[in-house]
Amino acid sequence: MPLPRRHFLHLTACAAALPALPTLGWAQAYPSQPVRVIVGYAAGGPGDAIIRLMAQWLSERLGQPFIVENRPGGGSNIGTEAVVRATPDGHTLLYVTPANAINATLYPKLSFDFIRDIVPVAGLIRVPNLMVVHPSVPANTVPEFIAYATANPNKLSQAAGGIGTSGHLAGELFKMMAGINMVLVPYRGGAPAVTDLLAGQVQVYFGPESATLEQIKSGRLRALAVTTTGRSRMLPDVPAMTEFVSGYEASTFQGIGAPRNTPAEIVGKLNKEINAAFADPKMRVQLADFGTALTGSPADFGRLIADETEKWAKVIKFAGIKAS
Repeated sequence: MPLPRRHFLHLTACAAALPALPTLGWAQAYPSQPVRVIVGYAAGGPGDAIIRLMAQWLSERLGQPFIVENRPGGGSNIGTEAVVRATPDGHTLLYVTPANAINATLYPKLSFDFIRDIVPVAGLIRVPNLMVVHPSVPANTVPEFIAYATANPNKLSQAAGGIGTSGHLAGELFKMMAGINMVLVPYRGGAPAVTDLLAGQVQVYFGPESATLEQIKSGRLRALAVTTTGRSRMLPDVPAMTEFVSGYEASTFQGIGAPRNTPAEIVGKLNKEINAAFADPKMRVQLADFGTALTGSPADFGRLIADETEKWAKVIKFAGIKAS
């Protein structure tokens, strides 16, 4: 299979060669009916709030309802396939997450190729994961943790909110780059993983800030690092992992995609309005609660997806991860 980046560059070149005039009328009239934004997870998940906020913004800006539709299942593959098969007229959109980049390798028999079949529209935000340990772990810093794990191979257990989740792979990337071994303990979701972490049944967890922020502030858990390249606004005293493990980055991202062959003018119109949300003072304040703005062109978002797909493919193959 060609590298994801090659897929992306090939599609970009093809899209540029398509005649634009026949689609101009579509873009001017768009949207002509309610727009569905498909989310591949159950309602109330971590990304629900931001996508609903953005849907409200787009509804007000573009004059048609943008309706969030949750289609959970298959690690978000069910929702993604629904968008892949939708009419490419901009009235069905996809909420894009790291799962889409991960699943390209994790599930070898998908009925679609995400980079080929979904057009990047716009990024929304980047959110750090945290590396969190139980206080019983004799390490207050990442270097101390690596030294302890090296001296005690497979003594530490890493909780994960599921096989192939962003937090699971953040931990696998850390193991790969730091050269250590930990025992993986997968759970059916982040909540039971954190419950066992608090009880000391497992010792380390990689997951979103929101999952453990209060326990960190109360001292029940210890945060060793954030997984973005810079420090978090929420925990400014917690170092970034890259300060100790050069080149490490394992944040989550969120964005919007559309079916292949969606007219470029419609993609451009959506991208413009989504970026405008981050320039609006009131929206910017609301969006800042979710993470760091991921503004830019559709091509910028496409490059991010290609890079993430390639990065996680290497980790999945290195760790021998199979979909459960």
